Amino acid sequence: QVQVVESGGGSVQAGRSLRLSCTASLYAWSKYCMAWFRQAPGKEREGVATIDRDGSTSYADSVKGRFTISKGNAKNTLYLQMNSLKPEDTAMYYCAADARRGGYCSSQDFAYWGQGTQVTVSS
Repeated sequence: QVQVVESGGGSVQAGRSLRLSCTASLYAWSKYCMAWFRQAPGKEREGVATIDRDGSTSYADSVKGRFTISKGNAKNTLYLQMNSLKPEDTAMYYCAADARRGGYCSSQDFAYWGQGTQVTVSS
């Protein structure tokens, strides 16, 4: 059974940074599209960033220039570096993975999800 586990969330003041981590028990890790999503109370879940099997990345407009998604040197580890945090970044953040499209991130439909880690940014 695939397990996806996020960590690194917390409460910070606006302007500070956090780094989220995700580990996943995935076979052939390099063949997956990996992503971070978030969901704020009363709002729909939204995609934050993706990274495909070739290392190509994409970001939501709201986080471009502030967030960076990357795969770590440690096996099966994904990161989200979040700088210049804003109160509107407050949400539960989820890590997701999918290999059904050859490891390319052409869809928002992901097969595997973590339980989430909470990020709270105060003004």
